[in-house]
Amino acid sequence: MPRIITPTTPEHEIDQQNARMFGTPKERLDFYRREIQYETTILANRTDAYLAAQSFLVIAFVSSMGNLNQGWGEMFTLMVPAFLALLGVLSSLNAWPGIRAAFRIIEHWQLKQSHLLRGEPMMGLAYDESPLFCEAETSRAGHRKSLLFSLRTPWIFLGFWVLLGTYSVYIQLA
Repeated sequence: MPRIITPTTPEHEIDQQNARMFGTPKERLDFYRREIQYETTILANRTDAYLAAQSFLVIAFVSSMGNLNQGWGEMFTLMVPAFLALLGVLSSLNAWPGIRAAFRIIEHWQLKQSHLLRGEPMMGLAYDESPLFCEAETSRAGHRKSLLFSLRTPWIFLGFWVLLGTYSVYIQLA
């Protein structure tokens, strides 16, 4: 039966209620770490799929720029590379929200983990003495640095496609 917690409720009853509701600090830490690992895997998969798509677009772009057909080569090298560059820009813009969402979820679980390790005295002691956990691993700056590649890649390719598309149209018209 649920109980209402009031200021007069004994501390041991509150602790028991929290233990039943949220589990032990170790169980919560394990849960947070599993969520971080799951979301990191999702982010890695999204980044891999995005990079694979971009590599195929780059190959198609370079191939289309090398078209030497006498009859329709000029129009082909004017239209197709510009279209592929536009496709690259659109795919970069579409990839960004998913990559950013996974990053924010990872950041959320990292923050929860950090609060747990700092807020639970017993977990804090285990954290300080255990070589598996280090401050760089759970600090905000530490995990952000490890995810920068995934965060920056869509913007780098976006700039790349804008430059290449502009250049391909310029060299065909000049």
